[in-house]
Amino acid sequence: MKREKTIILTARVMSMVFTPFYLPIVGLAALFTLSYLSQMPTPYKLQVLTMVYLFTILLPTVLIHLYRKHQGWTLIQLGNRERRMVPYMISILCYFCCVYWMDYLHIPHFMSNIVSVALFIQIVCALINVWWKISTHTAAIGGVAGALFVFGELFGFNPVWWLCLVFILAGILGTSRMILRQHSLLQVVAGFVIGVICACIGLVYF
Repeated sequence: MKREKTIILTARVMSMVFTPFYLPIVGLAALFTLSYLSQMPTPYKLQVLTMVYLFTILLPTVLIHLYRKHQGWTLIQLGNRERRMVPYMISILCYFCCVYWMDYLHIPHFMSNIVSVALFIQIVCALINVWWKISTHTAAIGGVAGALFVFGELFGFNPVWWLCLVFILAGILGTSRMILRQHSLLQVVAGFVIGVICACIGLVYF
């Protein structure tokens, strides 16, 4: 019994730590660390990361939390497919505002493009959710994998070890979502594949 509680608690922690909203921050951090953008002034990089954090993590998290409290739902109840549409709309609106504000401030396109890719993934998952529940958690980490692959090709670095780490985390995260009975194996795998495809398409063609 104690072991089962520990496993469930670990799964909940993994789901909270690796929220779907972290994709833009991780993508920008990778860009600032693994490419020539590491030479940019640190205050500027921190300014961009702070703005992206506010629009893509803090704001949607707070708004969705308030919405859930207003409805009187638990996190598990919010995970119902029919109840996920409003949170999707909230996150999509926040991401859109972030992209708009980055363009307004003339932040380089390849930076705002990362947020655009995350927005693209959110929209695709929301559309799929109309008919079928898909894991946005694994879609987000799939987006990280896709972004690392594209960055490796564009900036000429070897992403193998980073990809290995992402695949391990994706496996742990997907398992956590299944332990919490939020998704099936097919849903977490489909989410990861959708994230990879959307990231590759978005970063190459947007």
